Parts: sequence; C-alpha cells; structure tokens
Amino acid sequence: MFTGIVIDQGTVKRAKISGGVLQLEIESPKTARELGIGDSVAVNGVCLTATESGRRRFGVEAIPETLARSTLDSVKKGASVNLELAARVGDRIGGHLVQGHVDGVARALRVEEDEGSRRMWFGLDEGLLRYLVPKGSVTLDGVSLTVVEVGRTSFQVAIIPHTLEATTLGRVEPGSLVNVEVDLFAKYVERFTNNGRERN
Repeated sequence: MFTGIVIDQGTVKRAKISGGVLQLEIESPKTARELGIGDSVAVNGVCLTATESGRRRFGVEAIPETLARSTLDSVKKGASVNLELAARVGDRIGGHLVQGHVDGVARALRVEEDEGSRRMWFGLDEGLLRYLVPKGSVTLDGVSLTVVEVGRTSFQVAIIPHTLEATTLGRVEPGSLVNVEVDLFAKYVERFTNNGRERN
C-alpha cells in the first residue's frame, strides 16, 4: 500500500524485455538504500517487487499484464520515473490510499499555466472516468492529486509548483501518457452497489 507521495525521481539505467517481462534497473540512492530484495516499490505509480538491490541502484520486473495496463512498456534508458516506498503501519497518509494497481492510461489534452501552478486536462476511458468526482482523489504516475472537474470524456487537475518540481508531472505536455489509478473506495462502492442490485 502507498499514499501517492513521491519521495524521489529515479533514472532508468537499463530497460530490457526478456520473455515478455520488462527488466528495469533504476538509479536512486535515496530509494535503493531503503529497499531489500522482495520489497515493494511504486515506479510511476505501478507497484513492483525489487529483484536486485544495491547502494545506488535497484532492479524490478514487470509482467505482460502490467505492461498492457500501464506506460511502463514505453520506458527507455535515461527516463525519469517517480518512486515511492511502501507505507509502513503508523506512517502519515499525506495523500490517499493507493494500491499501485494501475487501472489504465490517460492522455494529456491541455496544459495551462495558472500563477505558478498548472492546470492539466486528461482524456480517459469512460469506464474509468465514472470513478472520478470533483474534489475526489486520483493517482497520476504515482502522484496523489485532487480532481478539479470531470467532464464526459476528460477530467482536470491542478498541480502546485512543488509537485511540478518534485515529480515527472512537471514534464507533462499535450499528448503525454500517464498511469491512472482511480480511488479504491469508489470501486468498492460500485461493487457493493451492483451486488445489492443483483440480489434484488
């Protein structure tokens, strides 16, 4: 479990697909020092397991199912990625509860400056858009954000200067793709509601 508060940006030093599995080697001394083999780490919002661990770098792998639902299949050597370690019991939840189970991919439609912050509009599949509500939570590339507006085919978020500098969202431009995880509780509410209808 994560909270959507990115602790560091890592640099991809190696990206290789073998047997359909993506193998990444990521440089981030801050994160690597905290990771042991078998530990969970979120990479651009995707929960992965550390397969290698060192003082400056660590390795992770992503299976075809993960690649099909996220942007990891397009990650190249030299790319920057958002990183977050799994939350510990008793940690503050600065963002919201995030599983690291990416639901899909959104495309940036428009990016506008707004007195130092930025407003961004993203297009999203209707099947996922129904889980978003104004003032609700959404995770983009592992970053916990508040939804500003929701339309029929898109949604808007506002991003403060610190987040723009501390995460890869500062480099988002029209056409950029980002990983999306919708709010966990919204999915449970729908599930319980539908089950109740099916029983009646």
